Formats: sequence, structure tokens, C-alpha cells
Amino acid sequence: MPTATSHSMTLHSIHVHPLKAARGFAPPSAVVEPWGLAGDRRWLLVDTDGRLVTQRGQRQLALVEPELTTGGVTFIAPGRATLSVTVPASDETVTVGVWQDKIEAVLADDEAHAWFSDYLGTDVRLVHLDDPATRRPIDPEYSEPGETVSFADGYPLLLTTLASLDALNSLIAQGDHADEGPLPMNRFRPNVVIAGTAPWAEDDFRRVAIGEAVFRFVKPCGRCVVTTTDQTTAERGKEPLRTLARHRRFDDQLVFGQNLIPETTGTIRVGDTVRVLD
Repeated sequence: MPTATSHSMTLHSIHVHPLKAARGFAPPSAVVEPWGLAGDRRWLLVDTDGRLVTQRGQRQLALVEPELTTGGVTFIAPGRATLSVTVPASDETVTVGVWQDKIEAVLADDEAHAWFSDYLGTDVRLVHLDDPATRRPIDPEYSEPGETVSFADGYPLLLTTLASLDALNSLIAQGDHADEGPLPMNRFRPNVVIAGTAPWAEDDFRRVAIGEAVFRFVKPCGRCVVTTTDQTTAERGKEPLRTLARHRRFDDQLVFGQNLIPETTGTIRVGDTVRVLD
């Protein structure tokens, strides 16, 4: 059973990442849509083969700052003029690859392609997910028919807790790379961060209500090399993967955080009470 009482748990912060693999921002509130937070991971960079480009291979994406605007998004990056991109008006799509999924998306304009290609030093294209309600079904092993997801790795939202980060940082401080800690929460790129739990309490949650929305927990989040990338400098280290390998290995995955699927939509706000339903 969950180890935190419902009245003690609150929504500490909200994080939206307009471009997959770039920086996010932390609004005071967000609208929960069936496929994730409004504006979250609706833009994606792809290579010449149409495959996704992420911080795994292009860690300098950590320094790209998107900002949602009316009708589009702007991007700022070191040494570059601000790029303004509008949501493409065309209904002509191209096929892009996000891990094992093939998804139809719409190309941005040539200026956007050139800006990102110049910044990354390799040929890329910027695409937009025009119809998240139909383009990408969630893995049927973990979802109900009709449930979809944006350009996120696999699920609409990622939840983490402050207590688990504190516990992880305490373990890092006892390890061989203690000088790399404590790590901030942005290493894990969550959508919602919860305060008031016991460490790792989220492992036992099955359904929670936050604000106007209800979420179903579907599986733990396996972590990759992106978590070792400083999101303010793009420098890469060893942690937290070394410590997760010792203390949070489940089967073949190193786990931190839980993936969620919305059961109902609505608005969530920082400070909202988080209620464990199951």
C-alpha cells in the first residue's frame, strides 16, 4: 500500500518540454490532455533518415530553450539568434521514427531546419505532431484501445517525487562519484513532481488524482545516458546511472520515476492536493 497519506501529498512543480530533448519550462498550471500536458513534446528533430534526434547523441540540445507562443514556439540557443516557428498549416505529412514507432508528422519550414542543422552541425529537420489524438497509439500491453501519446518516449506523463530524489542523492553521496551530486530534478525530465511522500512510495501507487485529472500508473521509467547530462552545461558524468545500477535495478532497467496515462483530463496547478486512489 502507499506509504504517504493523501492529505500530505501536493503537486510541487509542473514541467513542459515543447521540443523533445530540449529544455523544459515550469508553468504554475497546465492542461492535461489525453496524450499528455498541453504543448508537451509536440515538436521533434529527425535526421536524414527520419529517425528521432535526442540528447543521447546530441547532448547540446540540453541548451536549447523553447518557449510556447500563440500559434507556435520560439527557440533560443547559445550563439544563435532567436528562431520563431509557427505550427505548420500544411496537412501533408512525412513518416518519422520514434524508437519502434512510425508516426506521421508535419515538417516545419526550411528556416527551422537550417537553424537546428547549423546549431548541431548535422543535417536535421524539425517536425510537428499535428494530430496527437490519432497518430501514435501507446503500447497495447500497457494501454487501453484509443489511448495515444505525443513524441514522449512512450507514455503521456512522467511522475517523480522529491523524497525519492533526496534518497537517490544520499546514495550518490556515499558512492565513488559523490562529487557529481546532489543532482537536480531536471536530470530526469519529469512532467509532474510530487512533494510529501516517503522515498520510493510511487513504486506502489496505481492511480492518483491531481487537481481536475486522474492518472493511471503503467510502468516504472527506465533511465538512460541523458540522466548523466548536466542540463545547464551539457557536460556528461557517471551519475545517477552508477547509483541506480546498484540500488534501483529492476530486471534490465535502471528505474527512477513512473509513467502515467491520464484517465480524465482537466487542469492541474502547483500546490494541488495529490490523492492516492489505488
